[in-house]
This record gives sequence, structure tokens and C-alpha cells, in this order.
Amino acid sequence: MSTARLAPGVALVSVPGRGLAVRTPDGEFLRVDTGGTGGTGESALLATVAGDGAGAGGVPPGSGPLLDAFRDAGYLTGSAGPDSAGPDSAEPGPAQPGPGRLAGHRVQLLGDPVLVEPLGRCVRAEGGDVLPPGTVLLPLGDLLPPGGLGSPGRTGRTAVVWCLDSPVPPRLWDEADRLPAQGVAWLRCHREGAQAWLEPLAATPGDVTSAHIRLRRLAATPAHRELAAYWAGPAAENTGPGHTTASAALTAGLLMADLLAWASGRTGARRRLRRLDLRDLTVTEHPVLPVPEVAPLPAPRTAPAPAQGAGG
Repeated sequence: MSTARLAPGVALVSVPGRGLAVRTPDGEFLRVDTGGTGGTGESALLATVAGDGAGAGGVPPGSGPLLDAFRDAGYLTGSAGPDSAGPDSAEPGPAQPGPGRLAGHRVQLLGDPVLVEPLGRCVRAEGGDVLPPGTVLLPLGDLLPPGGLGSPGRTGRTAVVWCLDSPVPPRLWDEADRLPAQGVAWLRCHREGAQAWLEPLAATPGDVTSAHIRLRRLAATPAHRELAAYWAGPAAENTGPGHTTASAALTAGLLMADLLAWASGRTGARRRLRRLDLRDLTVTEHPVLPVPEVAPLPAPRTAPAPAQGAGG
């Protein structure tokens, strides 16, 4: 019997009057060209992916070329017959969702348990190595995999995620902002009253750091003096109820999406600041750019002393 199966997220649809179509994991619909076999090819394809093979080797007659085309496009997993099965034939392609997308990556989680614990479960479920929890940033030598600091592959596969159910204390994240320059990804979130802020992941020296976020937020509000004073420490505050189970789960899911994008090499999320309203779980996104270094002002030019006359 055929071992061919639809890849995760793929669906076959019988469209009245138009034949068979495939829905891709991205939600796109594509018409299926059965190569002139019409309903026979469609029936053979459906029987194969349903495990009802009727031909030699379990492959219904006429389905071979169609199955090959589906497999080449990444819409099938497994093999069309026992002779073609390989050790990895039943595994999903690299673009398909599945466990293990953080395999080979190390993550240090810091901060409050209400956020760290659900995120840790997500990281482990995807095969990531969660470093022993702590309250302070580990030294670089402990963050990176064993080996010399300059060893190939030692950097680029470790991330630090710091989650706070409170505002960020002054200068807490200053040291972590230097991690991207040392080959360690840097992701963080914090809460200010009823709003949680999820800052973009930084993985290279040119990415957005927490210091950049503070500067951008100050520049975007007329109450910049008040916001700076709040960050420095309010005179009095009712911090509110904090994260709920639902808001913590949503926050962990959003952070996990950033970690998966980082592990796959996608960089589109590194210019996105997200704000989560804990009261109704509404998420808004704001584009954000790094703040360039400011060139130092040139030294003032000293005017030449006036020349004195010969008789002076």
C-alpha cells in the first residue's frame, strides 16, 4: 500500500465543474493538471493519499507522474511504493511546520515565571535547549556552545530572552544590548500597566536594541519628559493585576514566532515593535528602525591671535 501522504497543512479540494485543486499551507489554491487523465487521475491521486492503493506496489494506475509532481512541489511526504522509500522519505520538507525547528539552538530565559514558563515549554517542544534558569545574564562563555570563542558555528545559534511582568529597571538591559555584536540573539518583553511591549529580536550589530526602542518611543510622544521619568521609577504606582494565563500564553506564542523566524534565517520581524493590550488581548504593530550613532561635534576652531604691529 502507498505510504504517500499529504504534507502538513495541504488539502485537496474537489471544485464543482473545475476538477481538483490543492490548497497550500500558505492558503493559496492551485488547480491540478491531471495530464489528460481527467477523473481517473484525480481518483487515483485521492486513493493514494487516502491509503487505498490498488495497483502494483499499492499505487493506483495513472497516479505515478501526478504523485511525482506533488512530491517535487513539497505537497506529499513518504513514498509511492516500497522500492522508493528512503530513511527520510516520511519526513516533512524543510519548509513544512513540525517539531524540532529549534533543534541545535540554545536559549537562556530570564525574567518572571508567568512568562518564562510557558515560553520554556514552547522552546523545548520545538527541540530547543533551554539553559538553566537564572536571574542574571550568563557570561558569554556559558551562553555559547562548548569550544573556542572563534570556532565556526559557535555563534548564531544562541538566544537570550528576557521577559518582565513589570517595567524595565534603569540600565537592566544595557549589557544584553551588546549581545548581537557577539553572535547571540537578543529578544525581550516587558509590561507597563495594562500594556505589554514586545521588542523585535536583535541578532546582528545593525538590529534594533532596547536602547533604540527607548529613544524611538521618547521621540514619538509629546510626553517624553513624563515617559522618561516613569522609566526612571515612578513616585507611586499600582502595577495592576499583571499578566493573565491567556495574555501570558499569547505573549509566549508571539515571542516563539520571533525565535522560529530567527532560527530559520528570516529577518522580516526584526523591525517590528508590538504592543499587547492585556485587557482585550489586542495586538498592534509599529515599524521601528535602529537609531544611528551620532557623529561627535567637531572641536571648535580657535581664532588666530591678531598680529601685532612692529611698533606695538
